[in-house]
Amino acid sequence: MTDNRDDVPSADQAPAERPSEPVFNLPGLLVITLALLAVVYLVGEYLLSDDGYAWYLFTFGFIPMRYVVPFSQQGMEWLWTPITYSLMHGSTMHIVFNGLWLAAFGTPVMRRIGAVRFILLWCLSAAASAFGHAALNWHDMTVLIGASGVVSALMGAACRFAFPPHGGGFNPALGHLYPRQSIIAAFKNRTVVIFTVMWLLGNVLVAVGVPILGDAAGAIAWDAHIFGFAFGFLLFDLFDPLPRQKHRL
Repeated sequence: MTDNRDDVPSADQAPAERPSEPVFNLPGLLVITLALLAVVYLVGEYLLSDDGYAWYLFTFGFIPMRYVVPFSQQGMEWLWTPITYSLMHGSTMHIVFNGLWLAAFGTPVMRRIGAVRFILLWCLSAAASAFGHAALNWHDMTVLIGASGVVSALMGAACRFAFPPHGGGFNPALGHLYPRQSIIAAFKNRTVVIFTVMWLLGNVLVAVGVPILGDAAGAIAWDAHIFGFAFGFLLFDLFDPLPRQKHRL
């Protein structure tokens, strides 16, 4: 994987001086990911019978109860469902909403860390979101599906670099060029704080039963969103090949 350290501006340089790039000039792997999500949704929604759809949910959706029952008494679904559930969606609004957020926040993250690290981040954040949800719903038979936990992790990761440290809004086209902020520095970034508070407020509203645009038809796993965001925000250093900003806080 190429590490373009020389192309990363210092904390005092402004990437805005570079030629502008189209906001929705998506990386190739991200386009493939969005297409895969669409295909998985269309197959489940339109090509399967009722029995087939039930099998599809059971086989690829995440069910907390699986981790209460001894593995010797069940199939191997417990092994892959902490990741495969993130490729499934329950309604057109659900996949469209997640797809838009994935395009916006997945673009700078993928441009920054590359395809291999992006796939690793997807898999690990999906599992973290799922098991965080399971920890609060340990005996629940409800099926968890959707990329919302991963999208939340990408939002958390973007908060560490895509918001200019000296002010300014989120830049999906050039934000990947900013140096990574430390966790403390990110909390001192007014834009990051406002974005995070608004995001948390949206999840609190979901938790108390207020419907939000983009919700799936069923119950919303707001806890998975929060675990995903925390994973991306706190652990982004493990995935980022570029140096952290070095200016004094």
